[in-house]
Amino acid sequence: MAFTVDEAKLWLINLNKIYQQEKMYLSELDQAIGDGDHGINMARGFNELNKKLETAEYHTTADLFKDAGMVLLSKVGGASGPLYGTAFIKAGGALKDKEEVTKEELAAALFESLEGLKLRGKARLEDKTMLDVWIPAIEFLQNHPKVDWDEFKKLVKEKMEGTKKLEAKKGRASYLGIRSVGHIDPGAASSYLLFVELARVCEGVGL
Repeated sequence: MAFTVDEAKLWLINLNKIYQQEKMYLSELDQAIGDGDHGINMARGFNELNKKLETAEYHTTADLFKDAGMVLLSKVGGASGPLYGTAFIKAGGALKDKEEVTKEELAAALFESLEGLKLRGKARLEDKTMLDVWIPAIEFLQNHPKVDWDEFKKLVKEKMEGTKKLEAKKGRASYLGIRSVGHIDPGAASSYLLFVELARVCEGVGL
């Protein structure tokens, strides 16, 4: 089975819905250790993306991801815009100009997203950032020829919740030092939602 432009678009549309639903929760997480606007920023940016998806036509997943990245780069506020924008732009750049991509090609594209996030955010594993979800998620996709999406969803949830015990080493949260322990990282939480929605779409197409 393959991941098509329609599936990619469905993923982004579903993501907008979930970020609208969870924007207050994500902002509450951010109020504890950050600026307090992560959920509002994500909801606003993905709402703008959704408006574009309603009218734009795409022939390749690469073009869709590149365009999505540019919208998020300009419309999501705070640190999240450059990070999520970079993730989709890098994924788009890694994909060949074809309508369908395999699971392996999708995993490779998301690996490029991860590399872009590392360069942009200068963070590492266990710095209490979105990378604490992204790194194990991409490793899982690359190391499992046949993905068990239920296992994948459990993994990303576990890694997101695992940020609660970490001390923040990057961003605004790092100013709190040890007081950042005991709180889930908001970027890890929004990344968890991103991967869960991806899993749901992939389950539906048998990827």
